Amino acid sequence: MNKRERLEKTFAGEQTDRVPVSLWRHWPGDDQLAADLARSCVEFQNAYDWDFVKVTASSNYSVTDYGVQDEWEGNLEGTRKTTRLVISRSLDWTELRPLDPTRGALGRNLESLRLIPDGLSDRETPVLMTIFSPLSQAKHLAGNPLLLRHMRTNPDRVHTGLNVLTESTLRFIDELRRTPIAGIFYAVQHASYDLMSVEEYQTFGLPYDRKILESLPSSWWFNMVHLHGQAPMFQFAAQYNAQSINWHDRDTEPDLVKGRSQITGAACGGLSQWDHVHFGTPNTIKDAVREAIGLTNSRRLIISTGCVTMITSPLSNIRAVREAVESTGA
Repeated sequence: MNKRERLEKTFAGEQTDRVPVSLWRHWPGDDQLAADLARSCVEFQNAYDWDFVKVTASSNYSVTDYGVQDEWEGNLEGTRKTTRLVISRSLDWTELRPLDPTRGALGRNLESLRLIPDGLSDRETPVLMTIFSPLSQAKHLAGNPLLLRHMRTNPDRVHTGLNVLTESTLRFIDELRRTPIAGIFYAVQHASYDLMSVEEYQTFGLPYDRKILESLPSSWWFNMVHLHGQAPMFQFAAQYNAQSINWHDRDTEPDLVKGRSQITGAACGGLSQWDHVHFGTPNTIKDAVREAIGLTNSRRLIISTGCVTMITSPLSNIRAVREAVESTGA
């Protein structure tokens, strides 16, 4: 069974030869040049033969060309610290304009996506490109505290900015159609009770998410939505047009079984990025994978973590994730 067949049967809840599996990580430093990011993704994939490649560009890539600056300071997740924001007044939201998706950081990541398939041992491996939600992009422009203040004090101006960020994202997606990707990994970071109310997310987040997800071409057969954080508003999961939902199921509610029951596609999880893959052992990882497979009866499950793998996680643990699905087949 090839990777696409395995994944499509998994989305449909059908039996497969084994449960699909994938891990992904940031590539600090390497994410600043197209060829370097492509090579890092390719080498990671060829080493472990995951069922799909999730391309993790730098977190700010969508808004770098507005003047956002960042640097990597050794964060274990591989994320870069923003050193220059570009929104300081609420009026600044009204001055944003859509970016040219073929230039700057956006163009650089398009080039990475064109390079990756040629280097893969299995050139049919599905590739997903990370797309950050407009609200996530707004955070990188202003920082969360100021974004939330402007949402509550000058909502019309924030909506003007979010509309521009959405248009910029849609233009980037139009260019992505020319690359050989299978779909996108859509990162939602603000559908969280730790950040805002349900009503606020329904106003400032969900409409823009829907506009982007409803624009995806039908030829993209594999799209995943990531609900970030320790208090996700999981009630929105079923409203997203995606084949799979990824969240921190080992670290927060809902758990894997309850979360999977609320969606129609596949749940992506079963492992903690910290407790299992970073601080655990190959044995604890294999036990966790067996547990996840048992709880789901090997159906509608993709084994992964709730977020990125740490850049210093033991390679023996990463190998164990890949080996675990072979030893526990469907």
